[in-house]
Amino acid sequence: MFVSASTICFPESNFADACQQLADLEYDRVEVWLSDSSPQFSATEIAKDPDRFAMEYRATTRLTPVAFCCDEDISPQAFAGLSKAAKLLQVTQITVPSSPIGTPFNAEIDRLRSLTLIASQDGIRVSIKTQTGQLTEDPETAVELCGSVNGLGLTLDPSHYLIRQNPITSFERFAPHVYHVHLRDSTTDQLQVQVGLGEIDYSRLIAQLERENYNRALSVELIPSLTDVASRMLEMRKLRMLLDSLL
Repeated sequence: MFVSASTICFPESNFADACQQLADLEYDRVEVWLSDSSPQFSATEIAKDPDRFAMEYRATTRLTPVAFCCDEDISPQAFAGLSKAAKLLQVTQITVPSSPIGTPFNAEIDRLRSLTLIASQDGIRVSIKTQTGQLTEDPETAVELCGSVNGLGLTLDPSHYLIRQNPITSFERFAPHVYHVHLRDSTTDQLQVQVGLGEIDYSRLIAQLERENYNRALSVELIPSLTDVASRMLEMRKLRMLLDSLL
């Protein structure tokens, strides 16, 4: 396992500035946040010219890219271009959102099967994020989707399962399906709090993942709307040091 951080932590910055700030915080691996509202990159923008994006990335930063994370749903056509860009940069994992609650289960399976089929041709893994308001809000549905779509995994975000009416603090049932992890500190009633004031048991989570031979990223992902800009750098440094000490 290793620590990385998402460029979503610096949503107001362009990609170069976000990477520089991560490097200043001594992160050496980065997750590329993709959103239509981002001043950095959108998935559709990258998909139009994957080769140009790969060259631009290499010219911008020496941080090792470990994952792409899409904020919005993406068409199969655009996803094919994004998958190519991932292959060019040796990124092996792409996170996509699951569909909103109320989406028919079979329709979601069809959508995810088309994405995993495209990605598999480039040797890329696809995972869906566990997130409130989406189908993966329900843990049983999240696991069932992985069982129904060959090659599909989860991007586990423990915070979204901690703030449920019935909080989930053990992730053994998810661990076999986890391809990626998003982390911040949280409580049962606050999605994000200062590092050390929350209830995320990082040590227990890491132990559960280790039992499944998980050897990929623990990615720091602060939520922009809940982040105090004045203390952001300190919080990110604290979380990196905490995670490093547990690995």
